[in-house]
Amino acid sequence: MGSFLSAGMKNPLFTAAAIDFGIQWICWAVASILQTEKFYDLAGSSTFVFLTLLTLRWQRKVNLRQIIQSGCVTVWGLRLGLYLFHRILQDGKDSRFDKVRGNPRVFFIYWTIQGVWIFMTLLPTLILNASAKDEELTWKDYLGWAFWLIGFILEAGADYQKSQFKANPANKGKWIASGLWSISRHPNYLGEMLMWSSLFLPASSVMSGYQYLSAISPMFVAYLLTRVSGIPLLERQGLKKWGHLPAYQDYRRSTAVLIPYIW
Repeated sequence: MGSFLSAGMKNPLFTAAAIDFGIQWICWAVASILQTEKFYDLAGSSTFVFLTLLTLRWQRKVNLRQIIQSGCVTVWGLRLGLYLFHRILQDGKDSRFDKVRGNPRVFFIYWTIQGVWIFMTLLPTLILNASAKDEELTWKDYLGWAFWLIGFILEAGADYQKSQFKANPANKGKWIASGLWSISRHPNYLGEMLMWSSLFLPASSVMSGYQYLSAISPMFVAYLLTRVSGIPLLERQGLKKWGHLPAYQDYRRSTAVLIPYIW
């Protein structure tokens, strides 16, 4: 245990990355044997929380900035992980994995990509938790955490509205176009991007030199959600299900893809 703690303190980012991918690959082995994706999202969000708290543990003394930042990540990870786990238990499966859960090689790629997502998204917070600096809190910190709270409320609110909508038998086979979903087709993703972009601000208070390159983290999150696995996938699924319906075409024309009234 002592050598493990020492390794984390000396090379925190490298050690965190090794643990991150180690967790994903172990989970991949179990998931491949069972041919299930039911704990994929739960494993991802749990790794966020674990790495955040672990990097705090590596510090001999933690400061208020690290505690608040880590608290934000932990609250986000617990809420999202439990929400997604509950959802897949209800649905029985995740359609993203229909063609891969029985193919270990392709399944491995999915779990590896999750490892990349975790490390890249969490990078600014890992840098913060690995720093011994204890700078005075400034407007950047408060602004970042304030916008994080807005993003959290937006994501959690959108998820709640959608789960309530789907729980109503009268809405079976329909798309949600009420509440937050009436002004954005993907309000949960907007909240997600806002949260991780905001958390870069407090972390940047202790950064120097090459560490500022971690600004690529929120850009990576935005790219992933808008160009890879988030919005494009759901938009294709929506068109496949309801694209032939005039009402759905009107919804797409009148509702922003992401940012209300803009895009």
